[in-house]
Amino acid sequence: MQESAAFTPQFAASAITGILWLIPVAPMVASGLIALLKQPRRRLAAGLAIGSLSISLLLSLVALCHVLTGWTHDSAVREFVNFTWFRFGSSTVDLGWVLDPLAAIMLVMVSFVGLLIFIYSVGYMAHDENFTRFFCFLSLFAGAMLGVVISNSLLLLFMCWEIVGLTSYLLIGFWYQKPSAAAAAKKAFVTTRVGDIFFLLGIVWLYSQTGTLLFYNHGVGSLEGLALVNLLSQHAGLGLSAAGAIGLLIFAGAVGKSGQLPLHVWLPDAMEGPTPVSALIHAATMVAAGVFLVARVYPLMSIGAAPHGTTAALTVVTWVGASTAVFAALIAVAQNDIKRILAYSTISQLGYMMAGLGLGGIAVGMFHLITHAFFKALLFLGAGSVIHGCHDEQDIRRMGGLRSDMPLTFITYAIGMLALCGFPIFFSGFWSKDGILEAAQHWDISKGPFYLLVFGALLTAFYMTRQVCYVFFGYNRGEKHAHESPKVMTLPLAILAFFAIVLGVIGTPAWPWFHAFLENRTASFSWRGFAEPGLGLLMLGSSFVVFAGLGLGWWLYGNKTPKPEAPDALEKSAPWLWKPLRDRLYVDELYGATVIAFYAWWARVADWLDRRIWGGIVAAVTWLFGLWAQLNRLLDIDWVDGGFDKTCEGLSSGGGLLSRVEGGRVQNYLRILAAAVVALVAILLWSSRP
Repeated sequence: MQESAAFTPQFAASAITGILWLIPVAPMVASGLIALLKQPRRRLAAGLAIGSLSISLLLSLVALCHVLTGWTHDSAVREFVNFTWFRFGSSTVDLGWVLDPLAAIMLVMVSFVGLLIFIYSVGYMAHDENFTRFFCFLSLFAGAMLGVVISNSLLLLFMCWEIVGLTSYLLIGFWYQKPSAAAAAKKAFVTTRVGDIFFLLGIVWLYSQTGTLLFYNHGVGSLEGLALVNLLSQHAGLGLSAAGAIGLLIFAGAVGKSGQLPLHVWLPDAMEGPTPVSALIHAATMVAAGVFLVARVYPLMSIGAAPHGTTAALTVVTWVGASTAVFAALIAVAQNDIKRILAYSTISQLGYMMAGLGLGGIAVGMFHLITHAFFKALLFLGAGSVIHGCHDEQDIRRMGGLRSDMPLTFITYAIGMLALCGFPIFFSGFWSKDGILEAAQHWDISKGPFYLLVFGALLTAFYMTRQVCYVFFGYNRGEKHAHESPKVMTLPLAILAFFAIVLGVIGTPAWPWFHAFLENRTASFSWRGFAEPGLGLLMLGSSFVVFAGLGLGWWLYGNKTPKPEAPDALEKSAPWLWKPLRDRLYVDELYGATVIAFYAWWARVADWLDRRIWGGIVAAVTWLFGLWAQLNRLLDIDWVDGGFDKTCEGLSSGGGLLSRVEGGRVQNYLRILAAAVVALVAILLWSSRP
């Protein structure tokens, strides 16, 4: 579906746009300074990280206010600063940054949620010996994501995108002494590189067709009219235009970064990193980058769509998102690690966001991204508080009864859980999720995504109820008594819980401010928004699905949490379903038996070729050159040099003899002369004989 209105760009950059680059640079500079500190300088490291991100948040709020000030009925602020990075021949490579509603909203979200996670990390990592190094990596991570957000060049975005990938590798494997953490870091890095290869191909193709990688550049950018029309007119095969094919290649990069099928396998294992890292990855940075990328290049993927229609690229985005939403939710049902459940929940919710982008446009998908950032950060930080209070225990079967031991954590976690489930009316997740369901309900291509997303909502309510019952209800099954976390950890939880509730206000049908802001139209408050055809029935049905999931979860697990060694309630009632879900539907095993096995076989083939064929060829060449060297030695030393040396020795001997004759002594000359006269007389006498 196309956006309802086009932007009217404003090309004159304001003061805030001119210094927009400071937003990502501030935490990057802090990261560099922290890298120079010694490990004991913990307070200074935390101060630099938190202070720099506070500067980024302040500048982001100023940028948002500037965009809001320039937002009118028929135009929206889109300001950019472009510059030439380098030249080659007659061509140039240009970079730049952009400020528009999409960037402004993301900047505030990333810097604000990131700042809360930074503050929380001070308490969570207080006893870690590598505290300083942690904040160094964390600052670089946040700075790279902010760089992705402000980029007006696909090349600059890709550079920051790769820094995000690097820092995720460093943070997931932060406790590198654990083999599982090191393996998870490598898995994340390699898996996301698969998507990035296709992303890079899309970048090269786009540049070859448009001659620029700038998004906006006075009408000649790659996302502006002339370039888009040109890309739409070119056919790429399989019924795709060049715009659609390039869009799908770029989407492949988003699939890797945002953990969509089939490149989702790295994200659950990323839980090996410290919990604040998990919160940052799953809420504000890495996985959000993929969804943001699709939103940024949305004009490329939607060009050619009729009103209320779609394109081949958006159709792929929709089906991948809807399938991922259900697939990950199913697996989350049978997991026992508190963070792994949330990880699969993130994969599922990212599927909702992708489906929202494909079904309803930028505003629908991005609204769920923003609300999800707050309640998923809340849930992960809440899980970290539980782990901290339970002395590093992560198995929910060994918890229980924590609502009395950790009341603040319980209240905030319950708010995050209800927001994630989409509990009606009072929580932001309800409004953002229902916006996606409404778009799916009106999708003309198929009702399949709608039914998948509804089923995913039922599963979400069920597995989150299961988790909360295991962790906070029943009795404590842990080996040690749990305790509440310090205020430096619970205060960010309270702030995130507040926003997990109130953010829904800006996206209700009565006041769809968020959608109007991103789609450049006016938003006014009116209760008549609830009177849209079919909306009331959808809200009622969606609420029923959530209550059904909550009720089913409570019926199976409420105050009935068994002993750690006892089988799960679902395992007892449906063991045929439990085992494959517990084993993550065997996707890792499938990859191990196919892709990994193929590359292992190919590695053995390459090793055999290297040792036997190429190594044999090299050995044969070496033997031939050795033989030639011996022949050359025979010819050169024994024959050429030998003959030359003998000649030189003869000449030297003759020269020595002559040198003795030419010694300068008169007596010798007279003797030679006398001998010569005698010899001459003898010759004359011999020759005069008759």
